[in-house]
Amino acid sequence: MAIRQLRYVGDPILRKKSREVTDINDRIKILLDDMLETMYKNDGVGLAAPQVGILKRVVVIDIGEGPIKLINPEIISMEGEVIDVEGCLSVPGETGEVKRPSKVKVKYLDENGKELIIQGTGLLARALCHEIDHLNGILFIDRVIKK
Repeated sequence: MAIRQLRYVGDPILRKKSREVTDINDRIKILLDDMLETMYKNDGVGLAAPQVGILKRVVVIDIGEGPIKLINPEIISMEGEVIDVEGCLSVPGETGEVKRPSKVKVKYLDENGKELIIQGTGLLARALCHEIDHLNGILFIDRVIKK
């Protein structure tokens, strides 16, 4: 495993839409492991591939309950809304209040290519939405509630 270089706000790759993963090969599995190591080293709870310069629909999350690796994640349902403070490894030093669903259901592939569904509430729901936004070129600062 290796620590990958983070990309920061202003880097054009963060504004591009990521491509779907069509072949879950060793390179994708290494990317997932490297992303986890990079996320942990930087004290994050989530990391999307564009944040390390790779335009693939790959996300890792760990809200303190163990790592989750998601390939081609897609939100299939959302409920409720919660406003809370967010930050981002790609936007260091900035936080802001963002409205997110209180509950989400996400369909994804695991690293073995098996289709799974994860349901998240609270921080997990927020992290799923935040990281999937990255795959679509959206940063949390685009969603901050203006006061």
